[in-house]
Amino acid sequence: MSQPSDLAKQFDLFVPFIADMPLRDQRETMERPFFSLSKNKRLKPIEYTSPDKTVYVNVFPNQEFGMATIWDADVLIWAASILCELKKKRANEIPRTLHFQPYDLLKTIRRDSGGRQYKLLRESLARLQATTIRTNIRADKARRKERQFGWIESFTDVIDEKTKASKGMSITLSDWFYEGVMMDGGVLAIDPAYFGIKGGRERWLYRVARKHAGGAGEEGFVIGLPTLFEKSGAEGDYRRFKFEIIRVARADEIPGIHLRIEEREQGEPQLRMIRRELVTDAEGAVSYQPPAKRTPAKSKKAVVASPSDLPLFKRELSDDVLRRIRQNFAGWDVYALKAEFDAWLFERADRAPKNYDAAFYGFVKQHAARNQS
Repeated sequence: MSQPSDLAKQFDLFVPFIADMPLRDQRETMERPFFSLSKNKRLKPIEYTSPDKTVYVNVFPNQEFGMATIWDADVLIWAASILCELKKKRANEIPRTLHFQPYDLLKTIRRDSGGRQYKLLRESLARLQATTIRTNIRADKARRKERQFGWIESFTDVIDEKTKASKGMSITLSDWFYEGVMMDGGVLAIDPAYFGIKGGRERWLYRVARKHAGGAGEEGFVIGLPTLFEKSGAEGDYRRFKFEIIRVARADEIPGIHLRIEEREQGEPQLRMIRRELVTDAEGAVSYQPPAKRTPAKSKKAVVASPSDLPLFKRELSDDVLRRIRQNFAGWDVYALKAEFDAWLFERADRAPKNYDAAFYGFVKQHAARNQS
């Protein structure tokens, strides 16, 4: 939407782009059915009530724009991460309105920056504003409290009249979302690999698993597939959902989380979610191995180990090691180095480190020393 030129004054203070910014997701949105899991336009509302009848979430699409999708939620992850970064830096004021360059947002959520992506970003913002959510989450026992909101109150896109290119955007977050990010314990760290997950069900399953299994022990978190179906808000019937979840669990490619389908003598199957580094065999030894990567057809020299030969490695870096690396080795692309380090680990099974963070820090230190200008 084109805006009067005097609005350009609002963009004096852009949110700065922060390379390798720790990513945060709003905790309450991770397990309830707040988003469409399909890229197709959804006009069917989501009407969810928890099994104990204490919590409900209703999501109403807009007839023109449809319902906000789980891919649109990437914008909210970016916004939550920005707010947390400002909070960590003890900013005097942490605003609900964020001014930014579209290129910076797209780069953070691992998307291309071509003209089509700008168009898709504007469509995402339209759905985030137009979708209406009604829920009693955060209601206390003393009184009933219902909130109705859109994910963002408004957005602005300042467009150059000559080039038709965006000169900058702004979004104003809803009170509900802003409050959820700012409250103690309101966010969880997520793996940047999340943005590479293609399927809607897989993305939703990562967020559920990250919330429930992230803080669980070796037993992980287990949930029946019928309950999981209700929590997803997915369109279609349970039979189709069950088929898809079993397929996803067998592929077992969700970042940082091992998935296991458990059949029961009576009743429907269950899904168990366990942090990958905690998966052990009966004798207490690490038993999970990441799936082998396919060798490109043209590469005859490449040798791919079998899954049993591949070492376990932790996918998430702790906030402490990220802080130390950024402080001591400023300017390096942490996640590019992490990918190089993980590839090195994959080459030999005996390279699995006892302490991933310490080993990776040493790797970065050596890399920086070798490449000093």
